[in-house]
Amino acid sequence: MKELIENLQSTYQSFQTDANAQSESGNKSAGTRARKSSLELEKLLKEFRKVSIAESKK
Repeated sequence: MKELIENLQSTYQSFQTDANAQSESGNKSAGTRARKSSLELEKLLKEFRKVSIAESKK
């Protein structure tokens, strides 16, 4: 679970960096990377939910 949380944090940091680059300087490729990161975040958050539920049932 710890590894999953670290992966979530690093993916979110990448998303935040790229989203800021797009909004502040209009960097179109950063917007593409931010959208890709948002999809990865969605997958990771779903996985976190599954793991969290499994841990709470122990």
